[in-house]
Amino acid sequence: MAQSSDRSLLERLAQGDAGGDDDAWDAVAASAPSEPATDPVPQGANPKLSALLKKINTLKKSDVAPAVVKAAGRVIEETLDEGFVPLEPKSYVAAGLSESDVEALIFKLLLGRGDTAGRLIADHIRLPFVLVNETLQRLKNEQLLVYRGSAPMNDYIYQLPDIGRERARRLAEHCSYFGAAPVALVDYLASVKAQSLGTQHPTVEDLKQAFSDLLINERMLERLGPAINSGRGLFLFGAPGNGKTSIAERVTKAFGEYIWLPRAIGIDGEILRLFDPMCHEEAPLDEGAGLLSQSRVDKRWVRVKRPTIVVGGELTMEALEVVFNTSTGISEAPLQLKSNCGTLVIDDFGRQRMTTDELLNRWIVPLEKRYDFLNLANGKKIQVPFDQLIIFSTNLEPKDLVDEAFLRRIPYKIEVTDPNEREFRELFKIMCPKMGFEYDEDSVDHLLVHHYLEVERPFRNCQPRDLLMQVRNHCFYQGKELKLTPEAFDFAAENYFAVL
Repeated sequence: MAQSSDRSLLERLAQGDAGGDDDAWDAVAASAPSEPATDPVPQGANPKLSALLKKINTLKKSDVAPAVVKAAGRVIEETLDEGFVPLEPKSYVAAGLSESDVEALIFKLLLGRGDTAGRLIADHIRLPFVLVNETLQRLKNEQLLVYRGSAPMNDYIYQLPDIGRERARRLAEHCSYFGAAPVALVDYLASVKAQSLGTQHPTVEDLKQAFSDLLINERMLERLGPAINSGRGLFLFGAPGNGKTSIAERVTKAFGEYIWLPRAIGIDGEILRLFDPMCHEEAPLDEGAGLLSQSRVDKRWVRVKRPTIVVGGELTMEALEVVFNTSTGISEAPLQLKSNCGTLVIDDFGRQRMTTDELLNRWIVPLEKRYDFLNLANGKKIQVPFDQLIIFSTNLEPKDLVDEAFLRRIPYKIEVTDPNEREFRELFKIMCPKMGFEYDEDSVDHLLVHHYLEVERPFRNCQPRDLLMQVRNHCFYQGKELKLTPEAFDFAAENYFAVL
């Protein structure tokens, strides 16, 4: 028979408003059976989930309404899908911060933004107001801050007096950063371990879903599957235009959709900025998301889509090291750190501004050991995870680019071949409605016979899209209906293959 407190918690959980009731959680944990739950809780998940899962199992045959149990179970499943979830810290110690760390952020924030209410200060540095308010009150008592006025909800607007302003200037000279409070390095390392690609094993169905918008034959999927499961690295090589980059960009979709990463990492007083809007796509939680309600999450972390970072010929050695800005005192994380738990695509490999030997020497150990060493501006060297799927995409022969030692550390080499005639026709059938055309068999026959088969031109996966775009633009210019004709394909082919 379930206890009333259990029923109450489950009912509120099913409605999405039980997340913050620690007493109710503790009651469930205390009464949970000793046997393990049917479904394991991933490392890094809320530690109270295990107890609730056990309780769910025992309540399935109890007097609790089945709909309530089912709804609560659904919330649990959604939480488990997240895996690692950073929960709001209850103290500075739990957050891996010291009082002086928070004070420095407050001083620099007020110096940069001027008079600010306490709750806005807490929101800006992403810490609970209950913690920040105690620090603000102490600084006020020490006359390092003064009240400028009152604010709603028993809050005040704070201002820097002369002594506080001088202290803020000295702090800003060392480092001007006053964004989200940094996360401790040890907490970041734990998050990477909990969200690692190595803990996931995509299936055939996962790959088919990831590549659902591309025409990929079964043979290619059979070769890609083990390579993606390895979570290590692979070469994609073959003629240009066959979709190597498109394949590489979709690989990440075969893994879990989201990860959590800190906006910044604090390392012995140094700030290493990790979250990059150019590389990461933020995916905020919906309000009222039950256990994962935004109000319970540590706001120093940001939920993003599992990253896929693509770099091409612009890649330099500088991008693979910590970049220190001498004017701001802020360090920027290298690309391989930003791509942890995701995919890093080196597109057009062999055409970078740096030589392949330089990249070989920089990554030969991380590719083997799965960790990297970074040098900080203060001279400290740190060990960080090298936990991403590295994809080298090239239209050059891999053995002509790098030596055997490097190739051995990239266990999978997959050639992306030309499509056959059947696949080429299928690509036209897929692309026509996307471009606004009705597929016309006779026009496509004309194109294939006169511009491919007669001249022995190889098929490329990109060409149906490119040729249809030429036809569409020509129709727009002529003010004609979007329609496939042999003449339209002749015009498109003459332009497209002029120098090919």
